[in-house]
Amino acid sequence: MNSAISRFAGAVVVATCLASAAYAAEFITVLTGGTSGVYYPMGVALSQIYAKALPDAKASVQATKASAENLNLLQAGRGEVAFTLGDALSDAWKGDADAGFATPLRKLRGIAGIYPNYIQIVASADSGIRTLADLRGRRVSVGAPKSGTELNARAVLKAAGISYKDLSKVEYLPFGESVELMKNRQLDVTLQSAGLGVSALRDLGASMKIVVVEIPADVVARIGDPAYQPATIPAGTYEGQTKDVQAIAIQNFLVTHEGVSTDTVYRITKAMWEHLDTLVAAHSAGKAIRKENALKGMAVPLHPGAEKYYREIGLIK
Repeated sequence: MNSAISRFAGAVVVATCLASAAYAAEFITVLTGGTSGVYYPMGVALSQIYAKALPDAKASVQATKASAENLNLLQAGRGEVAFTLGDALSDAWKGDADAGFATPLRKLRGIAGIYPNYIQIVASADSGIRTLADLRGRRVSVGAPKSGTELNARAVLKAAGISYKDLSKVEYLPFGESVELMKNRQLDVTLQSAGLGVSALRDLGASMKIVVVEIPADVVARIGDPAYQPATIPAGTYEGQTKDVQAIAIQNFLVTHEGVSTDTVYRITKAMWEHLDTLVAAHSAGKAIRKENALKGMAVPLHPGAEKYYREIGLIK
């Protein structure tokens, strides 16, 4: 009798453990960025898409310091889906300590290439700043520490022959906080790596006269990283911006980790591509998401679930 009870109790424990594991696997946390950037509203839209595609899952959004933090959280299993810039993803896979990755993050797996970020350097018009050279001796916000934006800032300034030491003040702030300091005349420039029309810069342009500083093609070439491509910020993107401005574009990616099941990643990948209108409604940057770009420049192995979907639609033969 005692033996039977023991076996029954053991079976209950095993069943409970299995149920708990299955339940835990149904959490889908989307790691984004600051709430005033593009990742966050896009992440909210994705979580809504995921909730419909996996009704038994618990989808949620987490605001973070963006790329580097997101990738480290994924590696630690503290999230299921994350936004990241392509250069940060490459650095994470290789293990670049200066970029915030002490060791190679080999658990990362790709879902899709999405829209490009534009490196946007915006100065107050009354600062007199018109070129990259004018940044010397000025007060500049370069983004949250070790964020994709801050890594981009380092690369652009270095290619322009400028170091942080050449600036009178360096602030490591998210987009919204940078804009507030500019409005209060406590900052001259904010560098933001985001989709075109990012809300923080729209807010700034509506509040004061701004100048979008050009990043010439020769500076882009000197960065020496194929992830950085010459691009144009079209006239009228921000209030008071009357002409096209040369800039840099870097592809964004959605990534996951190897511990997320093939079925889950297949379903969320399929759901995203079938509901792009939800992403476009969340932010205009969603208009640039194209299925034909889903696999271009992916610096980490594709997750088997995503691969299954792309084979299904013929993107992978």
